[in-house]
Amino acid sequence: MSLFCWQARAETREAADSTLTLGTVTVSATASGPLPSTRVLSSVDVLAADILEKQPVTYSWELFNRAPGVMLTPFGQGTTSGKLSMRGFNGEGEINAVKLLIDGIPSNSNDGNMPYLDMVFPLEIERIEVVRGTNDARYGLHNIAGNANLVTRSGGDYGRARLRYGSYGLREGQLAKGVEGSNWSQNYFVGYQQSDGYRDHADSDRYVLSGKWFFTPDQGDYRIGLIARHYEAQAEEAGYLSRDDARHHPRRSYSLSASDEGERSMSQLSLHLDAALSAALDLSAKAYLNRYDDDRWVRFSLAQSQQQRTTDETSYGALTSLTYRPGLDWLTLEGGLDVERQRNSSKRYLTVSQVKQSQTRDQRFDFDVYGAYAQAVIEPLPALKIIPAYRVDHIEGELRDGLTGNDYEVNDYGLIRQPKISLVYAPWRVASLYANWGRTFQVGTGASAYKVPPRTADLSPSINDGWETGIKFQPTDWLDGRIAYWEQVASDEVRRRLNDPSGDSENLGKTRRRGYDLQLNLHAREDASFWLAYSRQFSRIETPDPSLPASRGKQIDHVPAHLYSAGATWDATPRLQLSGWLNGQSDYYLERENNQGRYGGFTLVNLGATYRLSDRIELDLQLKNVADRYYEYVWHDGAQSLHAPGERRSLYAGVTVEF
Repeated sequence: MSLFCWQARAETREAADSTLTLGTVTVSATASGPLPSTRVLSSVDVLAADILEKQPVTYSWELFNRAPGVMLTPFGQGTTSGKLSMRGFNGEGEINAVKLLIDGIPSNSNDGNMPYLDMVFPLEIERIEVVRGTNDARYGLHNIAGNANLVTRSGGDYGRARLRYGSYGLREGQLAKGVEGSNWSQNYFVGYQQSDGYRDHADSDRYVLSGKWFFTPDQGDYRIGLIARHYEAQAEEAGYLSRDDARHHPRRSYSLSASDEGERSMSQLSLHLDAALSAALDLSAKAYLNRYDDDRWVRFSLAQSQQQRTTDETSYGALTSLTYRPGLDWLTLEGGLDVERQRNSSKRYLTVSQVKQSQTRDQRFDFDVYGAYAQAVIEPLPALKIIPAYRVDHIEGELRDGLTGNDYEVNDYGLIRQPKISLVYAPWRVASLYANWGRTFQVGTGASAYKVPPRTADLSPSINDGWETGIKFQPTDWLDGRIAYWEQVASDEVRRRLNDPSGDSENLGKTRRRGYDLQLNLHAREDASFWLAYSRQFSRIETPDPSLPASRGKQIDHVPAHLYSAGATWDATPRLQLSGWLNGQSDYYLERENNQGRYGGFTLVNLGATYRLSDRIELDLQLKNVADRYYEYVWHDGAQSLHAPGERRSLYAGVTVEF
């Protein structure tokens, strides 16, 4: 009876949320388990498997080009291939503002980067959930501007194999198998990929293995499971070019990069438990172990020596939540605890053709984060939802410098308090008005989190206060969308010094980011659909670090003012589907004083065709960068701009077999 009541209430209050979905997602209505992000949070976008699994991508971070308001940074350097960012934060790796999760498991490296994203191939993904803003109380560390959760396939009886071949020597195979029994479900995945790369000296070779085993008893009052995943990769690095060479010889790689490459190994193991403790109380618990080993040899320019960068990180922890539904239509309560403990090592050497000459860094450090949150969903009226929330985080740790033999304590950040509140009001059946305010935080990563001389006093965390207001509308069955305005202000923001052997950070100052988002999804005909997303971003340094007063009022580097994407699909026949999509961004500045020019803008158009040969076999063609446009990633090393050209026109053919 309780399930029926919840479903009826969900139908009558359908407008009182602000989630937008791209693609087809099957959701089982249930009144148990933790509160889903789609019910609690405001700016949530869900990308479904049917629009992800055939994307012409080499790495999974490229899948986020379909996510509104998300910016991609294509480094194009071997295993350091690229990443995503949002809400006016750049993807340089200096400030990593997106919490990454895989099946709900924290999956950032210590510095907030996202190497674990490469572990998940498209065919394994069931959906991607992107949460933008500062009002999500479930996560603390790295959740500065939002989070992204890759949810992989779970349960079901299926078999899917996909082979793909394409330009620049791409060869790829993926195999996914699901076995569903009366009590047990099993899911397996194998992925392998080789590529010669668009540029010279850019070969890559990588594979992943994963398995999921879950047990549910006959009475169905709990579910327990294990997920295991392992990834190996080796890739050459093409390096960077001068501005002129990048435009006239984009596939070139300088001889100085001839021995640059990366080797990466990652593993993730997690235990999951969901249990109904009573008719009103549900428990969700996850425990996990992450291992990240990375060796990278890189030389950025002729003026610099080659470096070997060795990273060895072990992260383990747990997340738990209790969700209480007291039998009132208008109230749900939830609280949670989490802990993440890191045991890390970061070493750097000066090398010549991968032969060590001297050591410039030898740091071993513990970094532990303890968090707790509470939130409530209050629905005093059928059209009104109020979600107050509060989160607290505490950080402990110690760093040992192997070069000096000294130990240093972590900064005493105290209790990092983060109040939040969200409201959704649906005065009409066709629209929802929403608003939220929240506080998130940034602390140092690597050595910058510790009291390493000359810094001996404790630092405070950088506090991010953000708010958003908008409207989600669905005037007809064939049209839905969102219009939103947001702001985010950070106090004493710091950024990591990427090429500093000390591993320290520098002060960026007080910053303000703001912008507006527009999203539209149209399904005017059963055989056709269209989507559009546009984001306007403003990011400025309001109060700069005293050492760089000229950056006052200047734009934050590597943040384009405009992000846009659009696409359409058409079922030309019952067997043939045609698609086209584009994504782009405007130019960005390279440094804080904005005096080294603007680069990086592009508009790329892609076409696709899928033909169902039979009930079990599907063929597809993907033409990427149809107009053969030049685009690039650019950064400035203090002396010159360094350019990494992106892939030009390319063709990919694939076959997907169901068994």
